[in-house]
Amino acid sequence: MSEKTVTELENLILEIEHRIEDLENTSLKDEFDRATEIKCLKEKQESLQVRLCSRLTPYDIVKMARHPLRPLAADYVNMMVNDFVELHGDNCYGDDKAVICGLGRIGQERILFVGHQKGKSTKERIACNFGMPNPEGYRKALHKMKLAEKFQLPIVTLIDTPGANPDIGAEERGQAHAIAENIYEMCRLKTPIINIVIGEGGSGGALGIGIGDKFAILEYAYYSVISPEGCAAILWKNAENAQESAKSLQLTAKDLLNFGVVDEIIPEPLGAAHKDPKAMANILKTHIINYLEEIKGIPGDKLIENRYHRYRRIGKYLEG
Repeated sequence: MSEKTVTELENLILEIEHRIEDLENTSLKDEFDRATEIKCLKEKQESLQVRLCSRLTPYDIVKMARHPLRPLAADYVNMMVNDFVELHGDNCYGDDKAVICGLGRIGQERILFVGHQKGKSTKERIACNFGMPNPEGYRKALHKMKLAEKFQLPIVTLIDTPGANPDIGAEERGQAHAIAENIYEMCRLKTPIINIVIGEGGSGGALGIGIGDKFAILEYAYYSVISPEGCAAILWKNAENAQESAKSLQLTAKDLLNFGVVDEIIPEPLGAAHKDPKAMANILKTHIINYLEEIKGIPGDKLIENRYHRYRRIGKYLEG
């Protein structure tokens, strides 16, 4: 019997989930038989999830990072942050909904949260430009981060974007300059910064809020200089080679850890974050608290020095 493909395994898991849901919502005379069948189905579902996760290719992981039910930055804020107050506007052009900023409390710590926001419904996605920020989004983020530095508040950024908005309007308003300025200024902020890739980490769009003291990535997220489709379109003039380009780009969490680009891989619940968003939020919250404990006592000047050396260490090369 031939091995099942990832898609076939996903369909099998979905069928089992529907069967479990039907059994849980149906009243049967024999409750013991129903409980036994549900238990067996859940065990089979778990076994299939393990098989599925072991079979994922780099491009499968990219698709997992884009899953429509995967929790977004706003979801994590709602689940793990208390007293959240959103901050708007860049004091220059307008408020970009593709970037969410706000003050809140996680555990006992007051923090500034900055994250990409893709939206869920069609209307929200259009308003958020599918998570592709404009220059005003990056300027908004930097304005709030400087505010956090002023009041000595740690910064947590949640990265989830296919890339910055590449259209003419964004370029006319200084997209490249806005991203470059954010990278430059984040290198100099005298306050702890934690960066976490929760879904897609695309190119300069991710870098615009992705410089800090701790850089982590969720297990089924990716971080890359270009999307697999974009790379395939350039190299092969055909986006259908995305599977091959995803492998060549080495963009998975394991690849990035091996290269020293990320400091840690944050594990996801069985089947990925969208299977159990609440559990994922609890895992993420625990890691953020641990990172804060690790770096919050370091003086500002030392943070900047460590940050500089951290990025200088990335990349290996030979001198001839």
